[in-house]
Amino acid sequence: METKKLYYEDPFLREFTARVLSCEEAGSGWRVTLDRTAFYPEGGGQPADHGLLGGVLVTDVHEKNGVVFHTCSAPVEIGAEVTGTLDWPRRFDHMQQHSGEHILSGILCEQFHCDNVGFHLGAEMVTIDYNAAISWEQALEAEGLANQAVWADRPVEITYPAPEALAALSYRSKRELTGQVRIVTFPGADCCACCGTHVLRAGQVGLVKVLSCQKFREGVRLEILCGKRALDYLSAVYDQARSIAQGLSVKPRNAAAAVERLEAELAAAKAAQAHLEETAFHAIAKEHAGRGDVLLFQPPMRPDSVRRLADAAAQECGGLSAIFAGEDGQFAYALVRADGADISALVKSLNQTLRGRGGGRNGFAQGSVQAGRGEIQSFFAGQGGGD
Repeated sequence: METKKLYYEDPFLREFTARVLSCEEAGSGWRVTLDRTAFYPEGGGQPADHGLLGGVLVTDVHEKNGVVFHTCSAPVEIGAEVTGTLDWPRRFDHMQQHSGEHILSGILCEQFHCDNVGFHLGAEMVTIDYNAAISWEQALEAEGLANQAVWADRPVEITYPAPEALAALSYRSKRELTGQVRIVTFPGADCCACCGTHVLRAGQVGLVKVLSCQKFREGVRLEILCGKRALDYLSAVYDQARSIAQGLSVKPRNAAAAVERLEAELAAAKAAQAHLEETAFHAIAKEHAGRGDVLLFQPPMRPDSVRRLADAAAQECGGLSAIFAGEDGQFAYALVRADGADISALVKSLNQTLRGRGGGRNGFAQGSVQAGRGEIQSFFAGQGGGD
């Protein structure tokens, strides 16, 4: 027989008693049916409830042909009356996310005459797909309207209209429906066919926050958070902004402008550094003019700087310029041949001998080695070149 679904009668029911009708071993757990349950089964994009049943863990819940199956970590006695206790923070979180999605989707679908074609309530994020082009600014405008609906705190209406009444009703649905249809209405925001669990009043959603709006197929995908998830996320972002602001000696609301100024200063410093490096590299290269192959060691430098010094030295020495920048045991390298001749065999041997990685083409190679200065010098001495 079908399971009596207490989660529809009272979505805020946290504990209940029921009689065990069956208990069968299934995979790594036991599949249990009850005469009634408050555990919501996975469906409509909403995950299943978790909790305890007769003292054992309920790890998953599914429904088939009106019967709700509970996956438990251990068996329960058939015929016994057991107590079920929901993981309430999980259930209430799901209700907040699902209800907030209703409100936002109702507003967007009304504004853009589009459909919600995908909904996923994940462990960290809620994603919604719409078959319309919605801009970030439009999504934020809808967010504002959604929160106004939340703050209006109107009661949520759940009805099972008769066929003739349903036919005259304007409601959202992802597919054609048959049989008895459950209509969930958030007055002033949404009217939708839905089998999920929801809050009793819009105000219990707490907050709706849109985090992203990206092009997806023929429309867009929104990432949103509602209720406690939104509060926790925004609190974490604020703590991060406050920490950044403290480091920059500004207020959190001024952190972005301060970071922009810092980026401009960093770009100017990098430009100045590059100019000084060019001058220094030119001077170093001049010291080795016409000497053929050269091996030079330098203090730690960025890979791009190592390459530019190797280029400058190769132009002056006329042979192979091998630059190693770093400290004993770890060096970044750049090899450049002035004539562009192939050095792939040399690079392969270098990486094998000096525990390196890297490569290149057309007389150029770049990478790193885990070797000492003496090992590097011995390797190039064996190649018949370098200082």
